[in-house]
Amino acid sequence: MSDLALRDSRRLTGHNLLCNEPGAVIDVTLGSFAVEDVIEGWSRHARRVLDAVGWSDQRLHTRSFSDGASLMMTAPIDALYAATEVNEWAWSATEATLNEWTEPDLKSAARSLAGTITAERNPRLIKLRDAAVQRSVCFLSDDENASVGMGVGSQTWPVEALPDPDEVDWDRVHDIPLALVTGSNGKTTTVRIVAAMLATAGYVTGYSSTDGIYVGDELVDADDWSGPGGGRQVLRDTRVEAAVLETARGGILRRGVAVTRADAAIVTNVAADHLGEWGVDDLNAIADAKLVVARAMDGGGRLVLNAEDPVLVERAALLEVAPTWFAEAADTQPLRARVAAGESAYFIDDASFAMAEAGQPQRIVDVADVPITLDGVAHHNIQNVLGAIAIARALGLSADVIRSSLTSFGGTTSENPGRGNVFELGGARAIVDFAHNPHGLEALMLMAASFPAGRRLLVLGQAGDRDDDSIRELARAAARFRPDRIVIKELEKYLRGRSQGEVPDLIEDELRAAGMPSEAMSRAASELAAVREALEWAHPDDLLIFPVHSHRDEVLALLTALAAEHWGPGMPVPR
Repeated sequence: MSDLALRDSRRLTGHNLLCNEPGAVIDVTLGSFAVEDVIEGWSRHARRVLDAVGWSDQRLHTRSFSDGASLMMTAPIDALYAATEVNEWAWSATEATLNEWTEPDLKSAARSLAGTITAERNPRLIKLRDAAVQRSVCFLSDDENASVGMGVGSQTWPVEALPDPDEVDWDRVHDIPLALVTGSNGKTTTVRIVAAMLATAGYVTGYSSTDGIYVGDELVDADDWSGPGGGRQVLRDTRVEAAVLETARGGILRRGVAVTRADAAIVTNVAADHLGEWGVDDLNAIADAKLVVARAMDGGGRLVLNAEDPVLVERAALLEVAPTWFAEAADTQPLRARVAAGESAYFIDDASFAMAEAGQPQRIVDVADVPITLDGVAHHNIQNVLGAIAIARALGLSADVIRSSLTSFGGTTSENPGRGNVFELGGARAIVDFAHNPHGLEALMLMAASFPAGRRLLVLGQAGDRDDDSIRELARAAARFRPDRIVIKELEKYLRGRSQGEVPDLIEDELRAAGMPSEAMSRAASELAAVREALEWAHPDDLLIFPVHSHRDEVLALLTALAAEHWGPGMPVPR
């Protein structure tokens, strides 16, 4: 039995971690074999099979990680399913060579693979793509549809009924203002702030995020649409005049970025989350995955980065595009160097949001006048706002529009549900947030520490797809703030391969090791049950901190109802 293993085989449809072209990639576990031997063997067999099926012009790309490698071959966009089979054959031949097994027959495989390629090919798709590229307008395709242009300037057809380019009314086809938002934390809030700014400027704005797809105030689809599929839906909606697309790490690694060109992109920050997935096992790799959006700036778009994130500062030196920086402190390097050079930068100046453009500093609005900052104590939202201002300026919005939007965007449950929502409950106070990793939890707890409170309670849990060390680090981050009580919740919707109780066991074990006394901890069978337990525990002047993930809408509905009914600690909690 070989200790080589094929982890995953998939299509890459857009800019990705390995290159800017579509193709097929496999992730493999190396076992006891040297990475050089595996890559050499795969490259040789991949080139043999590509030549045999008539794809000699396609390129090979490789990337190694702690215990494996990603092996990619580029391929035409109308034969990506076939390309995965071509790549899998190359891997089978590599595995046979390395293990000294009988190698699969190339001649018979090439005949079969060539037939698969022919059956999938769609020459009209290629012609339409080439015509869109020639006219410098967006082209999008998937299993069902292909489109040219964006939003109000888009046209879409079924892939099986595509027009000849000469039949398209290209005068009606155009792109729209577009921004991409990625990062470990703050993505959805930043998307919503930018969307609100665009709406204030008079645009019908479409956006996709982990919470769904919106056009204007209409929720088109409530689900996690932070991948390229969500982006395509927004950009094909002919009502949309400007768009903001949340561009999550998972979508980039699974399929690539939805578009090849945008007006602006932001990486909010980089934190240790989802380590070990898709061959990404350290902070540099996470940063590189998120910075794939930089390649969509080749047409002159603006890349916005957080100057207070040391990993982003380091990795930015490797980029071909010069970033625009934001930071709370105006003297943060490399932000200070950009300002000195007369370039754009965004920062806090004397308790005001400010910008420097062409060497000219300008204050926009006082931090205290922006509700989402909670009078300046929500530092993570101060950073989200700074990044959003930089994006808005890249999209051409005026300082007056930005100021008007920020002073009216309240971060309420209707504007920014599940992100820093504060509820007053008869003398007690509850904060609901999406903090889901140590970095996000620390930001939430720092904000919570600024509120006066008799006691503090934290509800804590984690999805089962994080590794043990990441789960334990979340518990350590919680313990550092010494809450008076922690309710450990089971996220039954997000067990993701783990058994009931396994994640809470890890959390409780680490909290004990950090000195949390047993009497200060309890278990709840679900997120909603944990919130109810916290409410029953509460006294006046207590602060309840609720990172919610699986039952957000139910928790928000419960707290909204309690606040409306003037509920207070000691009163029955509705079931």
